[in-house]
Amino acid sequence: MELTELTAKSRFERQIAGGDNMTIRGSCLCGAVSYEITGSFKVMGNCHCSICRKSHGAAFATWGIIDPDQFRWTSGETFVQAYESSPGRQRGFCQKCGTPLVSLHFGEVGEVVVGTVDDDPGMRPSEHIFVASKAPWHEISDTLPQFDEWPPEIDSSLTLEVR
Repeated sequence: MELTELTAKSRFERQIAGGDNMTIRGSCLCGAVSYEITGSFKVMGNCHCSICRKSHGAAFATWGIIDPDQFRWTSGETFVQAYESSPGRQRGFCQKCGTPLVSLHFGEVGEVVVGTVDDDPGMRPSEHIFVASKAPWHEISDTLPQFDEWPPEIDSSLTLEVR
């Protein structure tokens, strides 16, 4: 195994291991909705697909991947509206202020919009995904790995449609 393969593999394994001793809290812009995550994100990355760009009104969205059992709404769950952006995948946002909050996979929260986290989540993005469909006016200026679609350690047969 080459050093670059080893580094990428160990980076991914460290992210998947996560930490169990922390609590991450987040909320929407107006404060009507709040949530709590027990433990750390499994992976954090920047997605440049057109669905993320349009739903966030930005060049990319930064997502934190979690296990559904790590997540709970602490207030305002009744204000969370969901929109099915792909088959089996919904984007949850605050219906009062419009803040994008989560992605639900078949009804369970599996991703959190990192921009809604209230404090330091203890992790930084590790990659850019779907750069083949990034905004033509945006230049990625950091040194994080870039993938045209899903990174190789993600089994694309288990993923949902992304544009």
